[in-house]
Amino acid sequence: MIDDVFEHLESAVRSYSRGWPTVFDRARGGVLCGTDGRRYVDFFSGAGALNYGHNDPVIKRALLDYLAEDRVVHSLDMSTRAKHDFLVALHETVLVPRRLDYKVQFPGPTGTNAVEAALKLARKVTGREQIVSFTNAFHGMTLGSLSVTGNSMKRSGAGVPLAHSTALPYCGFLDDDVDSIDILQALLQGNGSGLDLPAAVIVETVQGEGGVNVASARWLRRLASLCREHGILLIVDDVQMGCGRTGPFFSFEEAGIVPDIVTLAKSLSGIGLPLAVTLMRRDLDVWQPGEHNGTFRGNNPAFVTATAALGYWEGDDLVASTAGKGSIVESALVETAGEIAALRPDLAVEVRGRGLVWGLAFPGTGVAERACRAAFERGLLVETSGPDGDVVKLMPPLTVSVDDELRPGLEILHDAVLDVLRDEPGGAAALAGAGGGARSAARDAGG
Repeated sequence: MIDDVFEHLESAVRSYSRGWPTVFDRARGGVLCGTDGRRYVDFFSGAGALNYGHNDPVIKRALLDYLAEDRVVHSLDMSTRAKHDFLVALHETVLVPRRLDYKVQFPGPTGTNAVEAALKLARKVTGREQIVSFTNAFHGMTLGSLSVTGNSMKRSGAGVPLAHSTALPYCGFLDDDVDSIDILQALLQGNGSGLDLPAAVIVETVQGEGGVNVASARWLRRLASLCREHGILLIVDDVQMGCGRTGPFFSFEEAGIVPDIVTLAKSLSGIGLPLAVTLMRRDLDVWQPGEHNGTFRGNNPAFVTATAALGYWEGDDLVASTAGKGSIVESALVETAGEIAALRPDLAVEVRGRGLVWGLAFPGTGVAERACRAAFERGLLVETSGPDGDVVKLMPPLTVSVDDELRPGLEILHDAVLDVLRDEPGGAAALAGAGGGARSAARDAGG
């Protein structure tokens, strides 16, 4: 049996294959197909690495043509035509229109490489050691990135103490009436706080892995202002939420802030090839040659596909499309939440999200995990998120077909969630009388 190969030969560390027990073979747009021919609507998008869907034809054509011409594939940080074209496209299509004067560093192929470079650079520039991060943050699985990650299970895998970082409450972590920026401000101003002046603050504007927690624009602006006031560098980790996931190319644009350092990866290559960059203010580029490097920081096929993917950002069509599709998702989830509230008033179900990243949260229950399993059985890929796995996380491709993929996928999720609740004691009788009810509001960027 083909499945026996994975059980016998692959490490027990594998995770997604356990939740989705099938062998995938083909993919196009927002759909994956197994070797048995079964079709799955994909609301996972490679954990955010496939914002433009599987095998986008324009991006794929650029890659095939490049390889067919025997062009350079591996080059470390040597200058190549592929890198030149990518840098020009990123500068002219993304940075210049947003008046961002960033230098571009290629730290290695993954998001955690970009974060490690950002942390090292912040410490080198400031001469300080401490980094402030936030509860429920996720920044990667290498030691530096883990030190600013909140999840206790992932942190415990480090095997060594994770030092030189301080975690503070994220927006809304304590209570909507408590502004955690006040806490940071008090710690920075108090001589007895015990918080050394940090080199940097690292933040996600939307915490995907942490449970689709959305920071308000006001909170982000206050954070940026406080960092400027105290000479602290602001790092925005846009590895998962960048490249249009929340609407604009960068997730921080809606808040009107300009970070000192930005990390990008996942969907940067446009087709799932490894590619990451660390963007920095021009005056922060104090690296010595080779001071931070990596063998695979010159992934030329990824430069080619990334350049092709940036064609989506020549104009505002994708931003508008993402907003429209996001509204469809929000409306569907709010409707589902209303039915759940009528069925199970004891469940504090909540809809969270922005753009095309959304969560249906069931705090303190096992509903999310069971719902994701039931959705898979019906032909939909969604994963759980949050420290306790109590959020159903939706990240369809930005290019998802509304009628063929998005709406059918939302219907599958709706039915899966309600069937899970129906199977619980007393669920069937309650469901028969449920015809609406409370609506759950999504946290937005306003304020």
